[in-house]
Amino acid sequence: QVQVVESGGGLVQAGGSLRLSCAASGRTSIRYTMGWFRQAPGKEREFVAGIDQSGGSTNYADSVKGRFTISRDNAKNTVYLQIFSLKPEDTAVYYCAARPGSVVVAALREYDYWGQGTQVTVSS
Repeated sequence: QVQVVESGGGLVQAGGSLRLSCAASGRTSIRYTMGWFRQAPGKEREFVAGIDQSGGSTNYADSVKGRFTISRDNAKNTVYLQIFSLKPEDTAVYYCAARPGSVVVAALREYDYWGQGTQVTVSS
């Protein structure tokens, strides 16, 4: 079992930046591929970014490429999502998830462990 806890959300103005963190605990001796997802009000949860076990491979949704950067510090069991140039349409609850595979995938069903989410609100 792995537990993941997100933090770093908040209220920011459009054009601002945020760094979200996802701390993993539990069976962290096994490296997990990690993903960030988001869910806006009235919309389905969607993939945002993912990173493999080593941090050497990343993948991004087209809508966030160039503005979002995912990274990880395995020594700290923490994954980060750096968000630049925030837009009102980035407003959502951001979730971190883990899967034991080594390939970054976008499908929600492939992730076994989920956090409770952190709210990001972008004002115009």
